[in-house]
Formats: sequence, C-alpha cells, structure tokens
Amino acid sequence: MTDVSARVRETLGELGLTAEALEDLAGALLWRIGRADDDGLVTVRVGFATSAALFAELPRLRNATEEELAAAIDADELRVEWVGPRTR
Repeated sequence: MTDVSARVRETLGELGLTAEALEDLAGALLWRIGRADDDGLVTVRVGFATSAALFAELPRLRNATEEELAAAIDADELRVEWVGPRTR
C-alpha cells in the first residue's frame, strides 16, 4: 500500500468511513487531481458523474505525481473543489 493510500485510509477511519464505502461511491463520482499551473496548489476536483460537462468547462489540470500529492498533504496545501450541485 502506498503512503498516500495509507493516509487516505487513516483519514477515512478518523471520519468514521471505510474504504469499502468510498469504493462503492466511487462508481458514481468523477475526479481529477493536478495543478492548474506550475506554481499552483495541488487541486482535487470531485463531483458526481452527472456533472461531467461541468468538469469540461473548468481549466485543465496538469497531472500531479503521487510525490507532489503527498507533499501537498504534508504542507496542508491541498485544495478540494466540488464540481456540480450539492445535494443533501
């Protein structure tokens, strides 16, 4: 298991969630991870698959490596953006 994967599982546990629950939900989600530009924060965009057209309207993200993602988490410089309407 990678360092990032272990961190995700640990964080999910702290939130009272399981990786299995997240995997069940993952089929209904789209996500992109990257940087908007070379100096930008690592950004995670996530939304329901029904919002795919909205993802296409956003500026493209340059791929971020696993090392960049881990460094962003360590430095508390990770941006998470929800794409699409929020439902309750």
